[in-house]
Amino acid sequence: MEWNKQNIKGLLLVVCGGVAFYCALQHLDVVLGAAGWLLGILAPFLLGGALAFVLNVPMRAIERHLLKNSRRGAKLRRPLALVLTLVAVLGVLALAGLVIGPGIAEAVMSIIQEIPAAFDRLQKQLNGLSESLTEYLPMIQEWLAGVDIDWESLSRKVLEYARALGTGLVSSGGGFIGGVVSGVSTFVIGLIFSFYILLQKEKLSRQGRQVLYGLLPLRQADRTLDILRLAGRTFSSFLSGQCLEACILGTLFVVAMTLFRMPYALLVGVLIALTALIPIVGAFIGCAVGALLIAIDDPWKALWFIVLFLVLQQIEGNLIYPHVVGSSVGLPSIWVLAAVTLGGSLMGIMGMLFFIPLCSVLYALFRSYVKDRLAKKAVPAEKWRDPPPAPPRRR
Repeated sequence: MEWNKQNIKGLLLVVCGGVAFYCALQHLDVVLGAAGWLLGILAPFLLGGALAFVLNVPMRAIERHLLKNSRRGAKLRRPLALVLTLVAVLGVLALAGLVIGPGIAEAVMSIIQEIPAAFDRLQKQLNGLSESLTEYLPMIQEWLAGVDIDWESLSRKVLEYARALGTGLVSSGGGFIGGVVSGVSTFVIGLIFSFYILLQKEKLSRQGRQVLYGLLPLRQADRTLDILRLAGRTFSSFLSGQCLEACILGTLFVVAMTLFRMPYALLVGVLIALTALIPIVGAFIGCAVGALLIAIDDPWKALWFIVLFLVLQQIEGNLIYPHVVGSSVGLPSIWVLAAVTLGGSLMGIMGMLFFIPLCSVLYALFRSYVKDRLAKKAVPAEKWRDPPPAPPRRR
């Protein structure tokens, strides 16, 4: 290796990076604390960026068909599209609330009406238990007479525990209120920040490209922009596919429950559609709530609902979801299931939402890399397209 200026600079960067990585491992708690502090500061802006990305998917479709042939309305197209997007999102949430709210209220009223009968059954069971215990009452009294309890010490410990519990509740209540205020303020700041991003997205995109081309070599900047464009298309397609899959699954439940004359068909369908936005496992949350609601009306129908859910879940999980979401992000069905499993085990629900488009981007990049390598090595297509011929049989 020649000891020129470029090679020495690269070697120094590697050495400094290795030293920094070793120091970070030795003081991992300090690094994690600093990362948490920085994340807390950047949380409103990260949330705003995420909200802007999600809202940009329907806003882009609305803006594309809004005031297309009007030059005077060109300046109003962007703000009007943003307002219509917010109205659409709030309308969907309000419609879901109008469907879910009365159903939940009806279920709660049914539970309240069942409470007196449940108390009567409990009282009868306690009366039967007390009659059975009368036979053993002399033995219990004799055992209690032999037990020596220090009531003064016991009462002192109970008072100390109650005092500590009260102090903990007061401090936790203050922390809870502070957490709620902080969360609301973070959401409001993030929402306002997302509005600024959506209204000036072309300008921000142009400034970002200027930064990339100013800091990176031309080839690396082009490659970085290609990856960012691919990631943006993939994540947008994933959101669209996930919403479409949730609507399909909710519709299947409404139709099937109506055909089998199960109660709360529309309510359970909307619940499952909303929870199905969480990949693969989200519908199970809706199933649990739906089974509880149906069990209040008829426990046997709740059992049949669980059977129906398992059947529809198998159809959705193995046929609909991999094809709808997998085709929308360009990821084969088997890798969709693998991405959901890996993301859920590493990061929970957020991992499931994040790993499908992330794996799709990595899959596309790796596929492009493999094709380039095959082209450079001039490997004939018949070498990898068709399986190798079977060896001749020996006589």
